[in-house]
Amino acid sequence: MNGRVRPKLASLSDFQFGAVATETIEDVLLHLAQQNEQAVQEAAGRMGSFRETRIVEFVFLLSEQWCLEKSVSYQAVEILERFMVKQAENICRQATTQLREKTEPQNWRALKEQLFNKFILRLVSCVQLASKLSFHYKIISNITVLNFLQALGYIHTKEELLESELDVLKSLNFQINLPTPLAYVEMLLEVLGYNGCSVPATRLHATCLTLLDLVYLLHEPVYESLLRASIENSTPSQLQGERRFHAVGSGNHCSKCFHPKP
Repeated sequence: MNGRVRPKLASLSDFQFGAVATETIEDVLLHLAQQNEQAVQEAAGRMGSFRETRIVEFVFLLSEQWCLEKSVSYQAVEILERFMVKQAENICRQATTQLREKTEPQNWRALKEQLFNKFILRLVSCVQLASKLSFHYKIISNITVLNFLQALGYIHTKEELLESELDVLKSLNFQINLPTPLAYVEMLLEVLGYNGCSVPATRLHATCLTLLDLVYLLHEPVYESLLRASIENSTPSQLQGERRFHAVGSGNHCSKCFHPKP
């Protein structure tokens, strides 16, 4: 950080649970359940392909270096994956069109190299976009980003940085403010704040952040382990995995877990 004092991140004392009106909690629970069901129904089979541990770790370390909140890290991973899936879908669509129309195929190796060479730039753009969504007090300037990229050996201009952010936004139809698992966790902690819990919700919040980090870093093995346990089969088929994945999203009943204090 070049000797500068890093701003202090939010502490446990900054969080307070059990203070939101009961009607608001019920409305938010229902809204989150509906969003989750819609997200599961629209999820592509390639979701999860760009959550390799080293990619997620890079995002986490970069967010920590820039003193961003944990929510920004999770949001950046979600944006990056959705963007990369869109890129993969576009390539497949172009290939299918060319085969059908029997046109001259593109140089796929060159296209792959182009995507590879811009991957770090896209990743950084996703972190920037996520930080802007969080309304964080610490703004990541373009100069900071360009200096970081230059330290890694990537030379870009401010114009290229802005174009990269715009490419991500256009590819996702400007729909990047999607709830992360943290939104569901914090909402359930709010419910615990009302329903009563032997452990303070603020302490549980810190534990949940650690567990969420692990789930993001070890996405594939965690999911596979949960899948095998849920269907009681050590070697689940791809069809079983897809069916189970879609089944977990139909949870509009989640608001029933909320029992406000009398």
